[in-house]
Amino acid sequence: MSADAPTPPDQIDGAPHPRETLVLQGQHNAESVFLEAFNSGRLHHGWLLTGPKGVGKATLAWRIARFLLATPPAEDGGLFGDAPPQPETLDIPVDHPVSRRILAGADPGLHHITRTVSETTGRMSTMITAGNVRGLNQFLHLSAADGGRRVVILDCADEMNVQAANALLKMLEEPPARTTLLLIAHQPAGLLPTIRSRCRVLKLTSLPPEDMAAALEQAGIDPGENSAALTELAEGSVGEAVRLINLDGLSLYAEIVAIAASLPTLDRPRALKLADQVAGRGNADRLDLLISLVDLFLSRLARSGATRTIPTQAAPKEAETFARLAPTPHKARDWADCAQEIGARARHGRAVNLDPAALVLDTVFRIQKTAST
Repeated sequence: MSADAPTPPDQIDGAPHPRETLVLQGQHNAESVFLEAFNSGRLHHGWLLTGPKGVGKATLAWRIARFLLATPPAEDGGLFGDAPPQPETLDIPVDHPVSRRILAGADPGLHHITRTVSETTGRMSTMITAGNVRGLNQFLHLSAADGGRRVVILDCADEMNVQAANALLKMLEEPPARTTLLLIAHQPAGLLPTIRSRCRVLKLTSLPPEDMAAALEQAGIDPGENSAALTELAEGSVGEAVRLINLDGLSLYAEIVAIAASLPTLDRPRALKLADQVAGRGNADRLDLLISLVDLFLSRLARSGATRTIPTQAAPKEAETFARLAPTPHKARDWADCAQEIGARARHGRAVNLDPAALVLDTVFRIQKTAST
């Protein structure tokens, strides 16, 4: 990929591509479930890798692909007809021929489906289309002659349009021999029930702090002195942690808390400054992050009032602000209702291209109204 090329849709900006990450942190249970199925000789043809964004689903898919393509089926036997020992890990050495081919994007047994650049607009498509999925037919036809395993990674299934989903369903209904399909899904409930029913679910979970730190270090990302706050706000997602670092999310969250700390008397200059930070061209990603951080703040605020506990502080004055604004479970319910209303208004505002500054100020005024009642 050239320096000017856009980041692939299945890669987090500023982090290595999942195919380049050989070690997966914090998902030992998911790996064990897959290995158990493999060693039992009852490997399902379709796997649905689910869980929050950024916890390693794509990394696991590439690890599984490497493992399957590098590990001969047990029925092949050994030199003298003895079955090889059962593998205890998905690890494949980096110097293995399969590892080298996958890193180079040149393994003939692997087919990778993701969003692509539209031939019509020249821009990255917002969905995986039927054309992307139908390319499977050519792959399966060309790779059938070697008789080896074949692996398909689809990242991510949530982005398929209706036609693509129907094309994939045909593959799942009549799975080709020795072919394993790995579907990555952040929100599997949105997939066709018939797709879900034909796949075995492999659920990944949010990472604990120590695994988060190890995963960031492995990706060459230094969280700096704010690692505790970063871990708290990322909620166990390495992908979210990288997004927070790239877009200065900790600073944005600190501003949200500072504005809330001034309530019910609103610090209007500070609110206007926050709105200006996400206004203008080129700030769409930062606006989206701000909206998600407001939702996170309100969720944390409501939870602290409902449970009468203060979470680990992720910004200055957060703990005292929570204690003052949500002193009772009744007030916590008000903040939960506020979060739901603000979320709906934000989604509508983004859908109709409302001015970002106006959208932010509308959000702040709604928070002020809840604090004042």
